[in-house]
Amino acid sequence: MEGDPSFVGGFSWGIRLITDIVFRWIPGTVQVMSGAVDTGNSAPVMQPLTEPVTATDVVHFLQTASAPGAYDQLYRDWGILVAISIMISLMLAATIIYCFVRIVQVRHTERMRFAAAGHTIAAKDVSKTQLRWNHVIEQIVSEEEKHWRLAILEADIMLNELLDVLGYKGETMADKMKTVVKGDFKSIDQAWEAHRVRNQIAHQGSMHQLSAREARRVIALYEQIFKEFKFIA
Repeated sequence: MEGDPSFVGGFSWGIRLITDIVFRWIPGTVQVMSGAVDTGNSAPVMQPLTEPVTATDVVHFLQTASAPGAYDQLYRDWGILVAISIMISLMLAATIIYCFVRIVQVRHTERMRFAAAGHTIAAKDVSKTQLRWNHVIEQIVSEEEKHWRLAILEADIMLNELLDVLGYKGETMADKMKTVVKGDFKSIDQAWEAHRVRNQIAHQGSMHQLSAREARRVIALYEQIFKEFKFIA
C-alpha cells in the first residue's frame, strides 16, 4: 500500500489540506473577524482581508495585538504551560470521576435503605411463625397475668397448626394427638401437658389461678415441641 501512487497522492493532499486549515483558513478567519492589519501605527487599522495570510502574518499579528514581550514569553514557556495544563486537566478529570462514582454509591445506598424501609421485618427471612412466637415470648415476660394467658392460648393455636402441617387429622386437637405415634412425636407428652393447662385457662377463665412460674413452664413445653420439628428457630 505504501508504494501505491494513489495512496501517496491522497496522503499528500490531506497534509496540504490540514496545513491550509491551520496556517491559512483559521488565521484568515481571525483576521477577518478582527479586521486588524498592521500599518506601523500604534494600533491596527480595520480593513477587509484581500488574500490568505501566512503563518508569519499570524505571528506578527499576535505580537502586535499582545502586550510588549507577552508573545515571546508565551512562546518560551509554552511547553511548561502545556505540561501544567495537562496536569490540571488530569486532576480535574480524576475529581470528576471520583465525584461520579461517589454519587452512584450514595444513590445505591439510598435506594437500598428506601427498599428496606418499605418492607416489613417479615421480608428479612423471618417467618410468620417465628414472628408469632416472638410475640408469645414478649407476652410471657410481661408482669401481667392476662398476658401470660394470652401467650399460652396463642402457643396452643400454633401447636394445632403444627399438627395440621404434620398431617394429623381430627375434629379437635385431642383427636389429632390421639393419632400420634410416640416414636414420630417425641414431645407428645409435653404437648398433652401444655394443652391440658390451656384447656383449664380457656374453660375456667379467671377462676384458674396462673402464676408466672407456671406460665413460663408451660411456654417452655410448647417451645420444646416446636423446636423438635424446627417450627421455630
